[in-house]
Amino acid sequence: MTASRPLGRPELLAPAGNWDCAKAAVENGADAIYFGLDRFNARMRAENFTEADLPELMAWLHRRGVKGYVTINTLIFTDELAEAERYLKSVIAAGVDAAIVQDVGLVRLIRHLSPDFPIHASTQMTITSAAGVAFARNLGCQLVVLARECSIREIEKIQTQLGDRGLSLPLEVFVHGALCVAYSGQCLTSEALGGRSANRGECAQACRMPYELVADGQVVDLGDRDYLLSPQDLSGLPVLSELVAAGVSCLKIEGRLKAPEYVASTTRIYRQALDRAVAAVANPADKGLEHLAPSRSQQQALRLAESADRYELEMSFSRGLFTGWFEGINNQALVHGEYAKKRGAYLGEVVRVEGDWLWVRSTGLHLSPGDGIGLDGPGGEQGGRICEVREPGRSGDLWGLRVDRFSKLDLRRVRSGDRLWKTSDPELEKRVRQTYAGEQPKFQRPIAIEFHGVLGQPATAIARDELGHIAQAVSTMPLAAAERQPLTAERLQDQFGRLGNTAFRLDRFEQQLSGEVILPASELNRMRRDLVAQLEQQRAQPPRWTLHATARSRDLWPAMGDRPAPQPAQLSVLVRNRAQLASAMAAGIDRLYCELEDPRQYRSLVEWFRTQKQSDQQTLWVAPPRIYKTGETWILQQVRNSNADGYLVRNYDHLSFFAQDRCMGDFSLNVANPIAASYFQQEFQLAGLTASYDLNADQLVDLLKACPPDWLEITIHQHMPMFHMEHCVFCAFLSTGTDHTNCGRPCEKHTVTLRDRAGVEHQLQADAGCRNTVFNGVAQTGAEVVQRLIASGARRFRLEFLNESPDRVSHSIARYQQLLRGEISGTELWQDLQLSSQLGVTRGTIGKRERSQSGR
Repeated sequence: MTASRPLGRPELLAPAGNWDCAKAAVENGADAIYFGLDRFNARMRAENFTEADLPELMAWLHRRGVKGYVTINTLIFTDELAEAERYLKSVIAAGVDAAIVQDVGLVRLIRHLSPDFPIHASTQMTITSAAGVAFARNLGCQLVVLARECSIREIEKIQTQLGDRGLSLPLEVFVHGALCVAYSGQCLTSEALGGRSANRGECAQACRMPYELVADGQVVDLGDRDYLLSPQDLSGLPVLSELVAAGVSCLKIEGRLKAPEYVASTTRIYRQALDRAVAAVANPADKGLEHLAPSRSQQQALRLAESADRYELEMSFSRGLFTGWFEGINNQALVHGEYAKKRGAYLGEVVRVEGDWLWVRSTGLHLSPGDGIGLDGPGGEQGGRICEVREPGRSGDLWGLRVDRFSKLDLRRVRSGDRLWKTSDPELEKRVRQTYAGEQPKFQRPIAIEFHGVLGQPATAIARDELGHIAQAVSTMPLAAAERQPLTAERLQDQFGRLGNTAFRLDRFEQQLSGEVILPASELNRMRRDLVAQLEQQRAQPPRWTLHATARSRDLWPAMGDRPAPQPAQLSVLVRNRAQLASAMAAGIDRLYCELEDPRQYRSLVEWFRTQKQSDQQTLWVAPPRIYKTGETWILQQVRNSNADGYLVRNYDHLSFFAQDRCMGDFSLNVANPIAASYFQQEFQLAGLTASYDLNADQLVDLLKACPPDWLEITIHQHMPMFHMEHCVFCAFLSTGTDHTNCGRPCEKHTVTLRDRAGVEHQLQADAGCRNTVFNGVAQTGAEVVQRLIASGARRFRLEFLNESPDRVSHSIARYQQLLRGEISGTELWQDLQLSSQLGVTRGTIGKRERSQSGR
């Protein structure tokens, strides 16, 4: 297997959870791999490498012409910064080619330690626009991994807007693998439901669980569609040429938790497809010239190859394959809702069961004894293996499959009409393993060799690889006059092309010889081996990044100075309708935030507020939607037209658009350490920052001690915004439309909740961009740790309301005001609210991660 990588071709980036996966990726054509170590990566369940593995791993990768990127794509807490500093120094010194990073503070720390070590902005940074790319560039990043939700058209617009700004930064996209339904870096579901954090590599995959759709208090009958938040897996194969034409610099395969066979299959298939796509984009056929168009046999061969590729991808791992958001929004296709686990390739429907035989009307997919099968139907999901196959006779179209008697498949539960899937193919798996088995290289990288010689002088051979390395070998004897069989270009090319057990293949050969000369074959072989050894030695040398030995993470912490005299603790309140706002105003709250679904209503709300507010100290800050996509400036303009007292900014576009306005940074900026806090405050002059929702009480205390306390606002009461997603559940399951243009706007007609397996109903809301948020149906409070936070310097606390009644808002505010004055304890507060609330209150991520009796 061979391939070359011309300049400008997108890099193919494959996942590696362990050594076997790394070998599978390299031997199947990956240009680079990404992997985690034992700390600070978003796949803590993967086997992962260790710091001690780095020198050997990087030397091996570089000998093979492959780059290695370390994922450090989690939030970093204050007490971890010193360890992260040591960890980063090891990574940089080991010659890693780049780090993939989420945390803004960590990016600043890397750049402080090394001015030239490459940083890739992780998809966890939730970058969806040119402003987000510019933010990452100013921060110190050399490449941006865009959010998975970006379409090809949006990628093209981002590229155009970057060009208009005179900016250039490579863009990377995920091209295959599991799709998160929520925006990466913005999913708080595992945190809310299980005390784990996706931003810390501990995703509990709650999106793959079944939910009931409850509209206006009634369960909606969706048939067998139970998995309302589980997208099909991403496959960018059908749009690979468009991605190449859009100028994407890197195509990334998801799957650090997957087996080596998955890595091998996906890497090889995308390697071959990418090479075809690059050739097609570089040499577009003139459709007006029939002689340049593919022949019928060529078209048939391509269709067969594509069909074989899809089959192998389905067998490696598949919940169904779809182009995700690349071709725009199609809510009906993105989430079919029928299953959430691996299915494989569809075989057909069961017609009847006879003894231990299944008779199936098949799609024609090949079956062999030993293949695994899976069934789903009213009798539930189950699977097993087949031990005998009867192909259809001439007079029929039914396949007979006899089930292994030791199989777990219970044929008594199988019914006519049940769907059958091929879940494993042992022969295919064997062939895939052979692509990376053994010690000899199987995927070879191209080199060019020149051979120069003059009669009576030693010959010289020069080799160059695609990475720019150059080697030279000189013969130990002069070229002699040839009496017969002189050296020819063909003989020399054959001799130097014998690279079978090396990582190289001869791509181009040139020779410049004067006269008819000869050199022994043994000497030519020695020169060839010398060239190979030199190239391998050069490639294995790690890149030498600058590393400031005396630089420390503490250098970037904000200057504290003398702490001001303590001021009384204050409450801020976020509301989501006018009635709630009136209650909060009447309670005497000075800082009020409002988040409405329709930003056109902000202007009249602000005008009403100014006629009704209780004092000049009361201010109203309004919130734009949490995500910005290219072309949605009109939404931000509507928000600004409100002329509010300030704006609750949630993303990089907000920071840019509202740069001249008074702004408060919201939780979605993911501020978890003092370096990140200092960067946002110094660069954007914010009125304050909302501490990350990933921080528990101890971590909040650490952050308060490391930052001026007036920088931080801490949310102590809320319905956690769990899933924030481009996927619209209203559209997918309450309409037949594909997006906002044809869905009929069911979000404006129905109140919807998603009921989980524990019976808790979680509120679903849409925003102006038609993005959905699932809010935890159980409110959580940090009441029990408030006094501790006050003692650590905290002075501003936020309450966030969702669908509470005005009376409920008033009562809750009054109790929290008593709490801040020390008149009641945190325990008394949550017990009181528990008794007066149908939902109850849990002590969530901010406290001890315990649950109250009426909680979940």
